[in-house]
Amino acid sequence: MNAAVLKTIQQHQRLLKQCELCDDMSGPPVTGEAVVSPIMLIGQAPGFKEIEVHRPFAWTAGKTLFKWFDSIGVEEKDFRHAVYMAAVCRCYPGKKDRGGDRVPDKEEIKNCSTWLHREIELLKPQLIIPVGKLAINQFIVFKKLTEVIGQRHQGELNGFRFDIIPLPHPSGVSTWHVTEPGKELLKQALETIKQHASWRVIL
Repeated sequence: MNAAVLKTIQQHQRLLKQCELCDDMSGPPVTGEAVVSPIMLIGQAPGFKEIEVHRPFAWTAGKTLFKWFDSIGVEEKDFRHAVYMAAVCRCYPGKKDRGGDRVPDKEEIKNCSTWLHREIELLKPQLIIPVGKLAINQFIVFKKLTEVIGQRHQGELNGFRFDIIPLPHPSGVSTWHVTEPGKELLKQALETIKQHASWRVIL
């Protein structure tokens, strides 16, 4: 079964990497490893460095993110081999006029959602870890991160149910995860991930 799913995921990624639907996005689309996993990590969109090296969370934010996972027992190289890494959008949105990366618009998110939803349908993950507000908003309606970080939620797509444990974005410009109450809520979220049955499978 896993071999068949893996082959389908590999085919899916080959098609995804050819996507050119969004005129204002810079590709090529970035994907994680084609791995059959009970866990999906969903980021927001790659930065320009990720586009260069063709790997998600490959720069500053990634270093912070993988420190978090290392603190609950999984090193970066093992995480990349064991967890399916996706994103709301797979291409680089570019810079805003006033600096910082542009947030993908509704049409770009809609275009890329077909790839993400297909991955969820194929992998049927037990746990989805959305990272950052944009990713969390694809599954949970909320106003403030304090409403959702540190808790386990339920999600559903086309009748398939899964757990959701959101994380804040590990951006170097954000102070949310290094000041209270964010710091404590992040700790709770990581502990909740660590205790999840799917996490014990990949250890």
